[in-house]
Amino acid sequence: MKQVLSIIAILYFANSKVIAQDVKPATKIFHIAIFAPLFLDSVFDGGIYQYSKGFPKFSQAGLDFAQGAQIALDSLPLPKGSVEAVIYDSKADGENIAWLIQNKKLENVDLVIGSVKDADLIQLAAFAKQKNIPFISSTSPNDGGITANPFMIIQQSSLRAHCEAIFSYLLQNHGNDKIFLCRKKGTQEDKIAEYFKNINEGEGKPLLDIQTLNFVNEFSQLKSRLDSNTKSIVIGGSLNDDFAKALANACIEINESYPIEIIGMPNWESFADFKKSDYKDFPILYTASYSNAKTDILSKKIQSIYSRKYKGNASEMCYKGFEAVYLFTKILAKFPNGFMNHLNDSNTNVFSEFNFKPVFLTKKNTLPDYFENKHLYFMKLLNGKVLKAW
Repeated sequence: MKQVLSIIAILYFANSKVIAQDVKPATKIFHIAIFAPLFLDSVFDGGIYQYSKGFPKFSQAGLDFAQGAQIALDSLPLPKGSVEAVIYDSKADGENIAWLIQNKKLENVDLVIGSVKDADLIQLAAFAKQKNIPFISSTSPNDGGITANPFMIIQQSSLRAHCEAIFSYLLQNHGNDKIFLCRKKGTQEDKIAEYFKNINEGEGKPLLDIQTLNFVNEFSQLKSRLDSNTKSIVIGGSLNDDFAKALANACIEINESYPIEIIGMPNWESFADFKKSDYKDFPILYTASYSNAKTDILSKKIQSIYSRKYKGNASEMCYKGFEAVYLFTKILAKFPNGFMNHLNDSNTNVFSEFNFKPVFLTKKNTLPDYFENKHLYFMKLLNGKVLKAW
């Protein structure tokens, strides 16, 4: 805890901590702004730490991202120059994002990396577009309604991209099977159903026979639609925890007589019930834009550094902070004048594979609305373990 508090204190009292990586010869300095929701003004009051026991959960994700970023900056080999990075608290009361932009504190920045969402994401994306510099949205899967911004790069794939990946999987592996999109009432569920409909009917005639089933409180109609002689594919078209568990339980009950393969949404991995014995030998598939088994040398090095500095285990947000800063700083240093043209260089990958593509939200658009990672992993949650399925 003392080690964790020390980094928080440094960030708080310095307001923003400058981290420099000097490499010989230092022919160029690359300036990077890193944003994370640290909530330092809530953690400290008049310079006094407000949480005598433990650490506030609302700051943990931002702190972990910042710690990963710091480890990356300390590890980066940059043969052509040096990097000067500043970690900003995106939730600062006074010197917030709007204040930093208005007071020209970000004028010399070459790259913006942010674990941000909502208004913070929109402000940073607008600034990046104005300055013609890349903005990496590292952890939010939403585009914030942003359009016509070819400088915004979404690293954590959107829900639409996940639906595209599921459809591609179905088209290649289950083109002749019965496919059911199971959903309940809800705004998110409407979006998911619309995504599948638009993807399936993009060329006019549906490519797959996807039947949509709407459920309220019980799932009896599912069994009546299935064929005991062939495998049926069930898509869980909802992000809701209770619906996901109820649908999976319904599938388990009839799976012996009616073979089922169930595919969930990307957040199903976080539903703790799926790792219990109730789901023994019943695989649940889902898509993910990030995959790190932590068995590689670099991951082990990060854990070793984290354990030595902070006396704990590095979280997924720490690894994501490391990956974002390490990956995109390397691209910037190697291609300072052609960053956007080298987003998919395979030799710069850290943990995950990426495939950034321009997104045009309407066919009439000639300017990309943004760039998004379209490389999705198909994962299998089976008997409490997560495995790559496809």
